[in-house]
Amino acid sequence: MAALPVFRWHLAPDGYATRRQLRAAGLRPGGQEVAAQLERPRRRRGPLVAHLYRVDLAVPVRPMTPARWAALAKANAARRLCPQCRRDAGYVIPASLGMCVPCAYPDPADSSRSA
Repeated sequence: MAALPVFRWHLAPDGYATRRQLRAAGLRPGGQEVAAQLERPRRRRGPLVAHLYRVDLAVPVRPMTPARWAALAKANAARRLCPQCRRDAGYVIPASLGMCVPCAYPDPADSSRSA
């Protein structure tokens, strides 16, 4: 296996792009191997590394089908459902809480009124 070319940060030649840059252009790597690396030096740790792909070998992003849109909507709806009270929270439930904010931090004034 040949060693990958390594470029310094901001000094990669034209024709290479990161995954995010490809996606912004409506492309994806399409199964190609990493063609090069970018390295950004850091003081106390090893360098940050970004993988580069060849733009000429990239292929267009697959279009979203109605079934994929439906699956994405269902997955996003599940992330909004509180497992404690089973209501739609109106926002994505934070993983750190595991439930909606009213269930995680109940208001003591509300419980005294209902008693």
